[in-house]
Amino acid sequence: MAARFALVMSCVLGTTAPAQAKYLQCAPFARDVSGIEIRGNANTWWGQAAGRYQRGDRPQVGAVMAFKAVRSMPVGHVAMVSRIVSDREVLLTHANWSRRGGIERNVRAVDVSEAGDWSKVRVWYAPTGGLGTTSYPVAGFIYSGPAPTAPAVEAPLPPVTIATVAAVPADGVLPIAR
Repeated sequence: MAARFALVMSCVLGTTAPAQAKYLQCAPFARDVSGIEIRGNANTWWGQAAGRYQRGDRPQVGAVMAFKAVRSMPVGHVAMVSRIVSDREVLLTHANWSRRGGIERNVRAVDVSEAGDWSKVRVWYAPTGGLGTTSYPVAGFIYSGPAPTAPAVEAPLPPVTIATVAAVPADGVLPIAR
């Protein structure tokens, strides 16, 4: 009986261990806190947002900053803008950045792009207690509103009839109507 119990328990623990070993990823967390319903790896969010959500290159509170994939971050990263500090600094709320599966709220992200266009950022990193030393490329910001639709094509205007004016006298002076 004890052997049977041990066998059953080892099977139960063996099947539940993988579920317990999972940790929070940035994409599901960003989806939950922003309300932007995109699924899949973070590096696919920018492309998936096209035609579904508004996208741009300026941060807005509630928008998702979509990081491009790089060697050290092959599936990219997504984080929600929680506050705008200045034209070159925001606070982010995100998961799985400084600590595997950890959530960080209101951490600094600074635009370090040469053009000031948010194409490259540095993000606060807990192990160093400050901005990280790596600059990460950003695809842009995904806003929670739906993508704009193409404007309706207006019907052509009807032809315009041009009224004729009385002939101008030979001296070129038109009489003044009184």
